[in-house]
Amino acid sequence: MSEFRRRRIERKILRDHHASELRKTDFNRQMLALDEIDGYRVRPGYYEMNGATVIPDGVNFTCYSKNATNITLLLFRRGETAPFARLPFPESYRIGRVYSMIVFGINIENLEYAYSVDGPWDPVRGLLFDKNHMLLDPYAKAVSGQRLWGQNDNRSGIYRARVVRDNFEWNAAQQLITPMEDSIIYELHVRGFTKHPSSGVKYPGTFEGLKEKVPYLKHLGITAVELMPIFEFDETRDKRIVNGRTLLDYWGYNTVSFFAPNTAYASVGEHNYEGMELKNLIKEFKENGIEVILDVVFNHTAEGDENGPYISFKGFDNNIYYMLTPDGKYYNFSGCGNTMNCNNPIVQELIVNCLRYWVEEYRVDGFRFDLASILGRSEDGSPMDRPPLIQRLAYDPILGNAKLIAEAWDAGGMYQVGSFPAWKRWAEWNGKYRDDLRSYLKGDYWAAPEAVKRITGSMDLYDGEYVGYNSSINFLTCHDGFPLYDLYSYNNKHNEDNGWNNTDGSNDNRSWNCGVEGPTDDPGIESLRFRMMRNAITVLMCSRGTPMLLAGDEFANSQFGNNNAYCQDNEISWLDWSYMEKNMNYYNFYRNVIQFRKRHPAIRKDLQPARCGFPYISTHVEDPYNDYISKDSKMIGVRFAGYSRDKGHDDVVYIAINVYWEDVPIKLPDMPEGCYWSLAIDTAADDGKYFYNRPRPLTGDRWLMKARSVAVFNGTFPSDYN
Repeated sequence: MSEFRRRRIERKILRDHHASELRKTDFNRQMLALDEIDGYRVRPGYYEMNGATVIPDGVNFTCYSKNATNITLLLFRRGETAPFARLPFPESYRIGRVYSMIVFGINIENLEYAYSVDGPWDPVRGLLFDKNHMLLDPYAKAVSGQRLWGQNDNRSGIYRARVVRDNFEWNAAQQLITPMEDSIIYELHVRGFTKHPSSGVKYPGTFEGLKEKVPYLKHLGITAVELMPIFEFDETRDKRIVNGRTLLDYWGYNTVSFFAPNTAYASVGEHNYEGMELKNLIKEFKENGIEVILDVVFNHTAEGDENGPYISFKGFDNNIYYMLTPDGKYYNFSGCGNTMNCNNPIVQELIVNCLRYWVEEYRVDGFRFDLASILGRSEDGSPMDRPPLIQRLAYDPILGNAKLIAEAWDAGGMYQVGSFPAWKRWAEWNGKYRDDLRSYLKGDYWAAPEAVKRITGSMDLYDGEYVGYNSSINFLTCHDGFPLYDLYSYNNKHNEDNGWNNTDGSNDNRSWNCGVEGPTDDPGIESLRFRMMRNAITVLMCSRGTPMLLAGDEFANSQFGNNNAYCQDNEISWLDWSYMEKNMNYYNFYRNVIQFRKRHPAIRKDLQPARCGFPYISTHVEDPYNDYISKDSKMIGVRFAGYSRDKGHDDVVYIAINVYWEDVPIKLPDMPEGCYWSLAIDTAADDGKYFYNRPRPLTGDRWLMKARSVAVFNGTFPSDYN
């Protein structure tokens, strides 16, 4: 709901209730004319105000169901499992399929609510109505019983909502709208980021704890945080003990409520003011120039398959919200038991309303859509050519400046990297960048032809009519898989602590342990591992496209070989900040390479044509006049060039990559007369100074690429050149 529309409704409410002091007498007369249900005065509500909304002297409750025969509002006192009042919606309080009722004289501070929805029971047709189920409002803005992490009070299956007041002052805090090509995204888990004792924050594992780290993130140089799921989820869903550890649904990819922030992530109880701590966090990020992107999960819910709980959607309209087989079973393109029926108009409306809500009320700057290919499936699960939901989100005016990022695949086998329907608005997690560069950087030099495509912007994937500029989100690591240190410390996954006999998690890691599996005291191997990590971050930051980083990679955090830590709420997943002090040299290098990218716009985008005559992008091998990259190429070079109006001269960067296990001599491309190359980065520098804040001028155009190393050169121009 837009701000204008909300204010218009509020004015209408005030007029309808004659809320000013001058009209109290008339208001009291109206109260005498209201209906009474179970001891409460009620009247028809406002049908476009979804969920529960505080109004003068009451609360407006609105919900909808296509196939229900009647709906009852259930009111609870806080923490109690039995309702103290049952208020059936009179037939006259229903318009179309929408039920709306204002209830006067209730104290929201001690109130929780749910719904009982009655209707036909016909599982083959997907109709699962049962008035004995107490259902959570699909538009609930706060969920009770979830406050204490790992101690869900809703194990009985009864979820209740709370009514939320919103009086947060955003003032001038708006979307930052950092161009995608200038963005550097940092993926993190709110709890895991500060839960470890080494984080040193006052409120570990919370929104407030993350807020304490905002100065750190600003110093690192990232432009956006991508928060793993913060919608309310039940971390105790698969609670079990394995090898002495209590395992939980730690990542949070099983949504309970799309409109409610996770109450366990707040440092204090926020009864009736849920979301305030999160809003303060987002405001702090904005004041420091950092965008907030939410990882959202619309492909499935926590209700699971036919053996799962009845939380909300199953009881309101099971055959509308979920994709069902002809016999009423659940399609499972998500790998989590059910699949949201995203292109049904009612489900579309819910998703659009949800995203608008987070943009309007929380001022978030974008969304990353988990298993986004499901958003493009029809009701029978088949792929659609022009999915209406994806198109609608691309053109929605409220979402017009929000970043839309797709994980362009799903668990049903649909892989759309490079073909996701984008309408020049959607970007994609470029899984091919991850795979091709992982292979190449670990020493598979025969992968050079694919690697150079990814470094130069993956134009073989993103050069279509509907593709947006810089559609590629480049990444080497993310929450799902090895962190960067483990990528060069383990040949194989080690997920035994997950309890599935190491059968879970991907086997396609494209990693290399540098000679020893796991921890080692061998200084030579450790040195090689850190060189490999320097290579990786340098190539990522010198690639065309938007880079995404994994939290903790900047100081070599480890998951001890676990590449699927979804259930590990412990030291396996928590960032160990003691690595920062231990690996400070590496952290400084990592941060400096981020700054290097920011200083060189030619890497990020096409500028004006370079005055020196260089093309925007060119590729090379050892001989700079040979641009043919073959499977036999031991070394590849990429040159970015353009005229920077901000700098007032050409911006030229040359990155040379040798993943071969022997040294390779190279010749750099010729520079115009009076201009020369300067060394900015050498990941194998003998003096240990791998990054040069003042690039070192070369005495010639020859360079010896050390084995398994990356070197980056600036073009240096005299002041009167341009």
